[in-house]
Amino acid sequence: MAGAFGFKGCQKIRGPQIRSLLEAKDFFLFDCDGVIWHGENAITGAAKVVNALIRHGKNVVFVTNNSTRPRENYVHKFSRLGFTDVMLEQIFSSSYCSALYLRDVVKVCGQVFVIGCEGLRTELQEAGIPCLEETDDPDATIYDCALAPDVKAVLVGHDDKLTFLKLAKASCYLKDPDCLFLATDNDPWHPLSSGRILPGSGSLTAALEVASGRKATVIGKPSRFMFECISSQFRGVDPAQCLMVGDRLETDMLFGSNCGLDTMLTLTGVSQIEEAEEYRNSDLSTNHSLVPDYVVDTIADFLPAFEELEEESN
Repeated sequence: MAGAFGFKGCQKIRGPQIRSLLEAKDFFLFDCDGVIWHGENAITGAAKVVNALIRHGKNVVFVTNNSTRPRENYVHKFSRLGFTDVMLEQIFSSSYCSALYLRDVVKVCGQVFVIGCEGLRTELQEAGIPCLEETDDPDATIYDCALAPDVKAVLVGHDDKLTFLKLAKASCYLKDPDCLFLATDNDPWHPLSSGRILPGSGSLTAALEVASGRKATVIGKPSRFMFECISSQFRGVDPAQCLMVGDRLETDMLFGSNCGLDTMLTLTGVSQIEEAEEYRNSDLSTNHSLVPDYVVDTIADFLPAFEELEEESN
């Protein structure tokens, strides 16, 4: 579809081009952090854009690699920040999709050892997935701690309380070739408002991959599985009618490319247009999957198109 408009390949669009795109697409997928909000602050105009899309009959879903909170908490956050029409069914987090993968795809029979926050455990428990409870003495070590005999999967997500013991126990469980090794996502790091960075799930997964000598199956973006979850819950999802909007080339744009979706980079988050242009001009063909079809400064750039449409309908 991007080629039909004649500006495919990391080109900034505005005005009539955005309106044409909005009219051409039926399904909009948004990343959250850096696209919809920064922490506890909505990006200016984002709530108006999302509410307008829903009001105009567009399908809107949110695809986030953040595994730290259950979907119910996301619903409350959307409402708190002025996104009045967002419902639970529109939210696809890496923790929720990991629970679906364990329950519906591999049909895990046994306990799951979780490296992650309480939000990840909550999603697993709501899906009926048994999680191994941490009952070790504070002074326990890998030499004397208990190892459960029925762990059939190790799942790694963001864990700000990661310990060496957790890493060691996961490595022991993964010595069993029948024990699944899953990661909610492979995001390497996340920016903090102070200019510092927060190591992401990908950095924790990398440590365990080295320790175990195994590669994890990644559930979240850029894996296709998150889009398969959406397609299974929304009828008639046509990739050609979808637009993936994100702020990170290596996850959001690659996810869209892997799923056959048109992609849009918004410059309110991690990646900037100069990085996208470097990938576009690269001699490595694999880098071209990281290049967005369209670029906007912010999703608030959608607003003039909606204002035109509403003026015409009055």
